[in-house]
This record gives sequence, structure tokens and C-alpha cells, in this order.
Amino acid sequence: MWLNFSTQDSASPIMEQMIFLHDFIMMIMILIIIMISYIMICLMMNKFIMQNFYNSHFLELLWTFFPMIVIFMIALPSLLILYMTDENLKPIISLKIMGHQWYWSYEYMNFNDLEINAYLINNKIHSLKTDNHVILPYNINIRLLTSSTDVIHSWTIPNFSLKLDAIPGRLNSMNLMINRSGMFFGQCSEICGINHSFMPITLESIKLNYFIKWINK
Repeated sequence: MWLNFSTQDSASPIMEQMIFLHDFIMMIMILIIIMISYIMICLMMNKFIMQNFYNSHFLELLWTFFPMIVIFMIALPSLLILYMTDENLKPIISLKIMGHQWYWSYEYMNFNDLEINAYLINNKIHSLKTDNHVILPYNINIRLLTSSTDVIHSWTIPNFSLKLDAIPGRLNSMNLMINRSGMFFGQCSEICGINHSFMPITLESIKLNYFIKWINK
């Protein structure tokens, strides 16, 4: 059996940037490991002349400034992703997400406050399917609002690189842009009680015209 160490398939621009940053950092780490391994092998094989290696001012400058350059190369895309996650765009659809012990409720605030509850199907502990799943259009700016009626929950979907805490008495918000259709699954990633594993998330992304037909039923 092959082990899969990669991330889930991207379904949002932020997740695409997250995957790029992950691959970029892994490439830098591999290059550093190869370089350090080569130096260690050469030292053990006595291929370096002591006078030229240990008393080299150039090497001292190199291993002082090279880590600074690497950190800057990593920090720049990290700050870009951080800015993207906090960017406040004008939403077309607002979805209010409420956490309960132990299910989710959703309210479409722009469409006559349509509200649905999502429960785990057949109480299967490893299932991520719900009886009523969230339906959202793709290529549309969406605002997610989360809160809770009892304890702290966390609304998480890995395909979107999305983790939004639902805290009682507080309203958290985040923008979401889905870039393709499909079914996406997640679950509460906060230890919220004995039935924490019974709070899955099922989200379906469809075209905008299909979404309008569904919402007007």
C-alpha cells in the first residue's frame, strides 16, 4: 500500500498558495540537507584542508547571510498568504454557521434567511456525510460567519485550507472563494465534547445558476 503524504486537492486560491509554499519550503529543506550531508561526508573523508576551511572569512560570511536570505524567501510568500486570508472582499453570499452539541446549522443570510441543520448520517463514526449538506456556488465571493450556542467548535475543510473557530458570544468571519465544482468534506477540529466525532461537514459546490434554482425551491 502506498502512503500519501501530500495535501488534499486544492479547491480555493488560498489552498493553491498553501501548496506552493509547502513545496517551496520542502525544496529548500532538501537542498540544505544535501549541502550539509556533502560537507559532513567531505569532513569525514578529510578532503578539506584545515587552514582553508576553518579559517575562511568567506565561509563565515556565507553561513551568516545565507540563512537570512532563506528566511526572507520563506517569509515573503508567507506574508502574502496571511494577507490573502485576512483580505475583506465584498461578498455576494453570506453564510452563517452555528455550532451545536453535536451538529451544524447553516443560515443563508441573503436569501430570506434560509436555515438548515446538518446531522451525521446513520451515526457512523468515520463518516463525513450529513443528511443536509451546504450548497454554495463557485467563482463567487462568499463570507462565512461562525459562532456557537454552547462550547467552542471549529468549522474545517482541508480542501479550502479553511479552519474557522465557532466561539460562543463571538462572531468570526472569513472570505471564501471556491474555484471548482465538487463535493468537499470536513469536520469539527476542536475537541468539543463526547460526540465531537459526530460533527462532519459536507459541502457541495455548483454553478451559480443551479444554486439560484436550488435556493428558490
